[in-house]
Amino acid sequence: MTKLTSRRGMLFGAAAVSAGAVLAGCTSNDPDGGDDKAAADTQPAADDKPGKPVTIGYAGPQADHGWLNAVNDQAKKRAEKYSEITMEITEGSNDTAQQIGQIETLINKKVDVLVILPADGKALTQVGLKAMRAGIPVINLDRIFNSPQAYRCWVGGDNYGMGLNAAHYIGEKLKDKSDAKVIELAGIDNLELTQQRTQGFDDGLKNYPNIKKVARQAAEFTVESGQAKMAQLLQAQSDFDAMWNHDDDQGVGALRAIEQAGRDDFLMVGGAGALSAFQAIKADSGVLKATVLYPPTMAASAIDLARALGQGKGVSGLAEFEIPSTVTCYSAVVDKDNVDQYMSTGFK
Repeated sequence: MTKLTSRRGMLFGAAAVSAGAVLAGCTSNDPDGGDDKAAADTQPAADDKPGKPVTIGYAGPQADHGWLNAVNDQAKKRAEKYSEITMEITEGSNDTAQQIGQIETLINKKVDVLVILPADGKALTQVGLKAMRAGIPVINLDRIFNSPQAYRCWVGGDNYGMGLNAAHYIGEKLKDKSDAKVIELAGIDNLELTQQRTQGFDDGLKNYPNIKKVARQAAEFTVESGQAKMAQLLQAQSDFDAMWNHDDDQGVGALRAIEQAGRDDFLMVGGAGALSAFQAIKADSGVLKATVLYPPTMAASAIDLARALGQGKGVSGLAEFEIPSTVTCYSAVVDKDNVDQYMSTGFK
């Protein structure tokens, strides 16, 4: 277990969330105005000025995927921006028993707030409940616990929205083409997140009656599986206009298969927000034209929320005295027009 003490301060610039700009605003740490103002206008809200010291315990899984590594990195870097924050960080583990033990150690240390990205949300629900019952509020990051009693606030991505926005991007590109055909390279099929992404994609395509999905293959979020499954799709489908790939890591393999097949007659949309995808989009020399974010910056927002929670403050720009119970990050589409804005958030 490592300990990290932070140094400077900012609020909420790192992630796009469903509440949008209201989560990005800043107000004073101190109540503003006189007695004639409404309570909602005079509440203290978290901002970039140092406040009450807060110790945040952070427990995540092993960073065995580029996205997970980026999540851990976002959390650490965000904490470093706040001089009053002390971070207690566990060694990442995908073993549920080991992660439970690490979280129990943080509970025994009596940290002020816990930020937990569980290796398995269902398996770690009980330790989330244990922390809450011990009076330590929990920010549940991404993989959700089975019970809302196990966390004070959930922060995560929008898998359904990824598919929906991918479909809208492709639909707008192909809306004037009759009998357009699309294919889908999904992730691991038995995961709920994959099912949600596909559902969003299918629902989005319903807005474009001229477009038909003609094929789908499920890969495994790896370069190797992406290459193998994409090769199968290319062999089976000699003619299509666009494809959506759920994950930029497996997309590296998919692009290899596309290059080996000598195909450049369709547009490709990726998913998640890898740096390699951003770079390919910026170069604009291949089939990859956009990617739909599943932003690792959600971990930075989790730290912001933990800090506000530990200091007993609300979120600047919202009227409530408390932080929200749910924050869903928006799945923005990144293409050549806005890729520079997101380049610094790309994961390797």
